[in-house]
Amino acid sequence: MLNRRHLRIKVLQILYAFYQSNETDVLKAQKEVLFSVERMYDMYLYLLLTLPEVERAAENKIEERKKKFRPTAEDLNPNLKLVNNLVVKQIAGCDDLRKLSESRKVNWIGAVNQEIFRKMYLQIMESEVFFEHMNNGLSGFEEDKSFAVQLFKNEIANSSYLYHFFEEMSIHWLDDLDLCCSMVIKTLKTIPEKGLMKVLPLFKEDDDEKDFVLNLVKRTIEMDNENEHLINELADNWDLDRIAKMDILLLKMAVSELQSFSSIPTKVTLNEYIEISKFYSTPKSNVFINGILDKAISRLTKEKKIIKTGRGLLS
Repeated sequence: MLNRRHLRIKVLQILYAFYQSNETDVLKAQKEVLFSVERMYDMYLYLLLTLPEVERAAENKIEERKKKFRPTAEDLNPNLKLVNNLVVKQIAGCDDLRKLSESRKVNWIGAVNQEIFRKMYLQIMESEVFFEHMNNGLSGFEEDKSFAVQLFKNEIANSSYLYHFFEEMSIHWLDDLDLCCSMVIKTLKTIPEKGLMKVLPLFKEDDDEKDFVLNLVKRTIEMDNENEHLINELADNWDLDRIAKMDILLLKMAVSELQSFSSIPTKVTLNEYIEISKFYSTPKSNVFINGILDKAISRLTKEKKIIKTGRGLLS
């Protein structure tokens, strides 16, 4: 489910807090990064469950309109295209999703959360996506899937109500929202007309992503002093106290990764940390980090401290 860039960002966030608090317990830092990754999976489950909740809000609105003192013909004979959506019903009836949600205590139970979806549905009713799909005259599984995907992508994923909810739950969750939304869309698109939907796993079977995260945390902390010494030498005419703390941490992570993961190509590591710096540090940090890492790669390669194997050969 998770890509390496997001895993690096999770490590960055945990290590930043680790160094700011003068922490020394490596195992604690490793546990915290795994917990942070687990919380991303909770967000994915929360987002998957939004479509059934929107459907429920639609059903409530239909019943409310039928009870009006003078209901119109439209109130009494509403368009049921959303509440009968076959894809949304698959999500609502998915046993795997139900078991995961129960075990991880992920749900939208409660009056406050239901109010979120009541308000969200009122906004959805005014949207172009809703109008087009409700009135295009098309039916069938593929149309229902297209409706569900477009509704989630354009309306639910961009809802200010969801933004506020996730921001209240965790200060880091908004950083994860794009990735988790993309995983929900991937899940929706793979729901079969016949058969059961599959909930994506946190880590792929036989994948080494969990080891990557744990080792990156461990090696960055273990190599802290030598990495700081190297950066100090390579940052000509720069006082480390004047360099952004985030830049130093990104460099320490990158240098640790270059020397500790033989299967990750050097260019991949270089490019990843330059890209991450564009979002998590100063406007000119990517140029600075690029320059320092170029020097570090040159020196560490000559010293035979960067050894790549297989597809991860130096290039």
